[in-house]
Amino acid sequence: MAVGLTNGRPAADEEARAEVDVLNSRLEKTTQLTKKIQACLGRLEATGKSVREVAGPLNGETRKLQILGSNIDAVIAAIERLRQPVDSKNDEEQIIQMGPDKAGLPNYLASIKRLTKALNEMKASNLRSTQQTVTDLQKLVKLGNSKLENAFDKLLQNETPRSIEPLHYITKNKPFPTLPQDKLNKLGLMNSYVAGVHRQSSGAAAPQESPVAKIYAEIRSQYLSSSLLNMATASTNTAKKKNTDTIYRAGTSGIGMYAQAMEGLFVAEYENICNIFTREDWGPVFQATCNPCLVELGRTLRELNGHIKAHMNTDCYLAYEIVEIISGLSNNLERRTGELKSSLAASLKPVRETAKLSLAELLEDTKRRVNSLQTLPMDGAPVPIVSETMQRLQTMVDFLRPISSIMVSLGDGNWKSAAASSSSSTRDNNTIPSLASFDVGADGKEIFAHYCTDTIEALMLALDGRARMILQKKPVMGVFLANSVTIIERNILSSELAPLLSGRLNALDTWRKKATALYTDSCKEISFHLMDSIHTSRSGPSGRPTSTGQGPSIDSSSILKGLSSKDKENIKGKFSAFNAAFDEMVNRHKGYNMEKEVRQMFAKDMQNMIEPLYCRFWDRYHEVDKGKGKYVRWDKAGISNVFLSMYN
Repeated sequence: MAVGLTNGRPAADEEARAEVDVLNSRLEKTTQLTKKIQACLGRLEATGKSVREVAGPLNGETRKLQILGSNIDAVIAAIERLRQPVDSKNDEEQIIQMGPDKAGLPNYLASIKRLTKALNEMKASNLRSTQQTVTDLQKLVKLGNSKLENAFDKLLQNETPRSIEPLHYITKNKPFPTLPQDKLNKLGLMNSYVAGVHRQSSGAAAPQESPVAKIYAEIRSQYLSSSLLNMATASTNTAKKKNTDTIYRAGTSGIGMYAQAMEGLFVAEYENICNIFTREDWGPVFQATCNPCLVELGRTLRELNGHIKAHMNTDCYLAYEIVEIISGLSNNLERRTGELKSSLAASLKPVRETAKLSLAELLEDTKRRVNSLQTLPMDGAPVPIVSETMQRLQTMVDFLRPISSIMVSLGDGNWKSAAASSSSSTRDNNTIPSLASFDVGADGKEIFAHYCTDTIEALMLALDGRARMILQKKPVMGVFLANSVTIIERNILSSELAPLLSGRLNALDTWRKKATALYTDSCKEISFHLMDSIHTSRSGPSGRPTSTGQGPSIDSSSILKGLSSKDKENIKGKFSAFNAAFDEMVNRHKGYNMEKEVRQMFAKDMQNMIEPLYCRFWDRYHEVDKGKGKYVRWDKAGISNVFLSMYN
């Protein structure tokens, strides 16, 4: 083992020394190579420095040349752009000359837009050499716009009939016609371009001032006016009755159909406008299109208003109907289009004022007509004005809805003077009031009921005054007033006035009591004949009799035995006087012209006043003529039968 280790170490050392020699040799070569590289780098740096010194000026010149080249390219491109409109002008002019119909609307609009763009660019360049081209392009664009407007006019004219018959659509419940959708699309394209050009050229101009808007309003307004002309004429003609004294009845005028036709046509027209024009243009174009029709409506309503004023007593109801119809038209158009409310209010204002004034005028006319009566029936018969006044109030119920609105705007009680009615009308201006415009606590029906009671009270006061002046006799006055009260009450209870006035009849009871007092005043004289002097201090059969129904029955013979001959003659005279007065009263009662209810009421009142007195007097003294009937003509049953005969 020891010998082996000793022999192996020299060999390993030799191998290590050999490796070290190799490494040293390589290191020496690397050092030499590094020196060569450093020498090369030094020479390269010296060469690069020389190159930079030479290439620096050349690089600056190159950059200048590049910038100059770019500028030249930009100028060439600008020249090309300026030359392009000139080169394409002939092509665009050919399209413009063909017009929208032949060239096709999209192609035509695209051509005008290209020309407009080129014109704007050339104006922006402001080159003197392009001024002639700018002028040519301006003329071409103007021609293109003109042809487009003419095409709009032609297309709209072709699609717009001269007029239509509104009744055909109303009676058959058909929607009013609108323009075909494909034509609406074309008209909308034309308008969108022309309106844009118009706004650019004239700034913030009104939409209705646009050329196509003017064309549209002119053509379509003629169509609307022509279609409504006959309806307007019919509205005035139907208001003129053959018999001027006939009271106007609801629905007999053509104004309802006129308003219905106007609403249908206007709503259809608004639909056309919404499909052609932009949102901000709808209202102004719609107003401009409908304005001639609204002017004609105003003229028609003024003519009707003149007719109403000339026949206020019979045709004031037409004013109420017009107020309701036009107010309804205004509300419907406001809801469906949002337009025309103020215009319709201005047209309605004269008729609405007349409707307000009519309330005071009718009240004054009632008083005036009664006070103008020169004679009254001497038999107490009612005068026609009572029934006519109640007929007027009944007719007003048919127009309760517009009257309620008028009553609320007028104010409770303001109908008592025309001046108050006139002053309240000035507060309306150009608006159409509705119940929502006023105090929510106000009730038009209650106010109308108050108006009715005021009318009835004014009528009765006037009748009472004339009766006192002309008739003078109390019984006739009583019959006259009672007849009037009965007719008034009958007309209320048998009509639609009942629910409005049934709780307000206390005033009639007052007049009925007054009439009864006047009529039965004569009963006091008759009753006087049935009065006798009773000496209660006396005893025996001639003393005070037992009251009827209490104690034993009265013995007339016993009572008469206690009377002197003078007293008996006095009793006979009282019977004779009563007979004569009673006969006269019965004949007079039967001779009066009374309503059935009045005759029965007065007969009952007289019976209640006279029969108990007569029965008492008869019980005491009927034996005065010993049953011969010379003085005592009626027994108790007989007098009762006479009263019963007075009921019929």
